Amino acid sequence: MYKLISCTLLVVFHVSITLGHLPIYTHYDPYTRVELQCDQCPPGTFVRYDCTAEKRTECAPCPSNYFTNEWNSYKDCQYCSTICKELQVSKQECSSTTNRICQCIDGFFLDVEFCSPHKECPPGYGVVQQGTPHSDTVCGECPKGMFSNVTSSTAPCQRQTDCKKLGRKVLHKGSSTQDTVCKEESASSCEIDVTLCEEALFRFPAPPENWIMTLIQRFSSLALTSQQINKIQETHDAKEQPFYLFKLYKSQSKADDSFTPLIKDLKECEKGVFNLLGPLNLTSKNAMILMQSLPGKRIRPEDIEKTLKTCERPKDLIKLLSLWRNKNKGNTIEGLKLLKMRQLPKVLRKRMKKLGQFLSGDSMYSLYQKIILEINGNTTQAVKLESLL
Repeated sequence: MYKLISCTLLVVFHVSITLGHLPIYTHYDPYTRVELQCDQCPPGTFVRYDCTAEKRTECAPCPSNYFTNEWNSYKDCQYCSTICKELQVSKQECSSTTNRICQCIDGFFLDVEFCSPHKECPPGYGVVQQGTPHSDTVCGECPKGMFSNVTSSTAPCQRQTDCKKLGRKVLHKGSSTQDTVCKEESASSCEIDVTLCEEALFRFPAPPENWIMTLIQRFSSLALTSQQINKIQETHDAKEQPFYLFKLYKSQSKADDSFTPLIKDLKECEKGVFNLLGPLNLTSKNAMILMQSLPGKRIRPEDIEKTLKTCERPKDLIKLLSLWRNKNKGNTIEGLKLLKMRQLPKVLRKRMKKLGQFLSGDSMYSLYQKIILEINGNTTQAVKLESLL
């Protein structure tokens, strides 16, 4: 009595009837003027002909780029949405039973009609709720004991390192933007071969004429051999020889009582450097910028991170300058003069500028004059050391 359009539809109808869930719709037959209960068409099809008193509903499949996603009494299928827009990808393609669904690519969300990038949480804030293709990132301030030192649209706040649990003491107390840094079991990695004051002294730009010979005589009587001295004279120019003589002497000898006045004055100078730099909070980012602002070869990021985690402030900054000098066989005082100051944060820029001025200024010259006289044994004419700051 009823004619179906395909074997496939016959199976669908048969299952629906068996389960007793075949949907129907009301149709008024204009010829017989009778209200009929017609079977709906399944998803992926539409009503080609309504049922009559003698025939069941005749369904037809949706054409290409059209769909129906439910049992229906539609006289035609719906047109699939247009192709996805810029910064969108297709989450679901068009088929006879599904519409095309577009969504923003990773890192973006639908803002009115356009895909906008997810908000990035600044240092001190972490992601409380991850952004989705339909919603923006939600940021929240890091609570006590937590930190975030990155600008990110995905990173939550992290818990501060617990030095006590690790059996270590706190080296740098953490904040909302920095992790707590624990002291390493050994501080040997923070040691440097030559201090900034020693380098400035033995690299002074205008040494006296007898300066080299005085140092040679002094060092050769203590720790250096004639072969070592000759090699330094052959390898380095006259201005650099005092520095490398002292550096070699320091690496080979223990504390010498005859140098006590020199050591004492240099330690006072180093205290002045420490006071000048102060408790500078040198972040990983700023340390990286500083090292990249110096000329020559760059320090490896892992060495920078290790120094910041191991060394107390401001020894971490002094150690980094020492690493740069040794890697480039350079001159720290000259390197500070060539430092690209504009790239540095304001506080760090001021400190580095003052450090360069101190190491090549009047205070260092006064110390230089005094120590020359001490090395020559003429202490009665020693120049009074002025304030280092």
